[in-house]
Amino acid sequence: MDLPARPRPEIAHHAALDARLAKAARGVRLLSLASWPASEQQAFLAGWARGNPRLPAYAYPKHDFSDARREFAAIAAAADPAHPLGVYLAESAQGWSLAAELLEQLGTPAVTGLSVALFGKPDHALPGGATTREAANHFIAIANELDRELLAPAEQVQISATALSLQLQAALDDYFDARVITVQLDPDLIAKAAAGPTRIRLRAGAAFSDYDRHQLLQHEAFVHSLTALNGQQQGVLPSLALSSPRTTATQEGLAVFAEQITGSIDIERMKRVSLRIEAVAMALEGADFLQVFRYFLDAGQDEVESFTSAQRVFRGVPTTGGAAFTKDTVYLRGLIGVHTFFRWALKHDKLRLCRLLFAGKMTLADVARFEPLFDSGDLQPPRWLPEWVARANGLAGMLAFSLFANRIRLDQIMDSETVVEL
Repeated sequence: MDLPARPRPEIAHHAALDARLAKAARGVRLLSLASWPASEQQAFLAGWARGNPRLPAYAYPKHDFSDARREFAAIAAAADPAHPLGVYLAESAQGWSLAAELLEQLGTPAVTGLSVALFGKPDHALPGGATTREAANHFIAIANELDRELLAPAEQVQISATALSLQLQAALDDYFDARVITVQLDPDLIAKAAAGPTRIRLRAGAAFSDYDRHQLLQHEAFVHSLTALNGQQQGVLPSLALSSPRTTATQEGLAVFAEQITGSIDIERMKRVSLRIEAVAMALEGADFLQVFRYFLDAGQDEVESFTSAQRVFRGVPTTGGAAFTKDTVYLRGLIGVHTFFRWALKHDKLRLCRLLFAGKMTLADVARFEPLFDSGDLQPPRWLPEWVARANGLAGMLAFSLFANRIRLDQIMDSETVVEL
């Protein structure tokens, strides 16, 4: 999209800086460069089957992002700290610089500290005083108390990756009324799914559930892909289409919130997210890859999924213990942050900000600071929105109930008879 005619000097200045930022960040592909190839999984599981498992020791390629880091520093220095765009650019440049430094340190313990700077760690406090790890263990305990046999048989039917790809493709084509996002099978993908602006990849040969189908549609397609596509519409800030490290918590929180508000999430999904947080804490405390792998096995995951979960924790770091890639800690923290923001927006007649949050990949603070720029037309509203956001009345109804329900003190409800009377 073209810039507005004769943009104001401060807008033009920051637009030029953002173009430089997007160019410098092009090669800083944090997750893909830190991840392992599928051959690591095959080798480990073969050794596990023989009763002789060995710690993975992937040899990461060496990277030099010194030119990019110098450019990030120059962009941050040139940004106006008193302007919303300047704040966005300075913080984004700092995040990208940390990510670039992390990639240069792959395979070393230094990755842990850089990862914590980007994503936090399990003992970071949440609103209300509890830590992320405490929240994770809360969900794990609830999931363990529930009898999985109570699930309806239809919820236990497995869907092949091929069948799921066809179902997702049909749903996306129907939503866009065109082929905008392509669903592909990827035999080399360790994660079950990954999303970009115009492509969603599924791990070939993986089995999925009906809940997985709804979760992938809401999480990957209607949050990660949609915010990237809408970000591409921004003439002033094309970097809003990029998966910036500093926006990860909001992006993942928004994606899990989308699962929650559409009824696409189940307690087993919450358990998986929470197990990863506990596993990060274990690794930081000294657990090695094999111990974390066994932790996931004991929690009920099969061998393939246990490896997948464990490798998420040890991306980029030594597998001998005492180090971790901490990205998975953002999911619960992000969910709570986004949920709180949406409730705040309803209370203050700012639900519009919830829709504007889909105009690109940004933080909760960004969208509040950017409101005047949306009003002036310098930033464009989202072209595409998930149905649950577009239907403002339904969203308001859910949030209004949530605001009231939070006032109920469960510790003051004495027994089941009291509940019935209520």
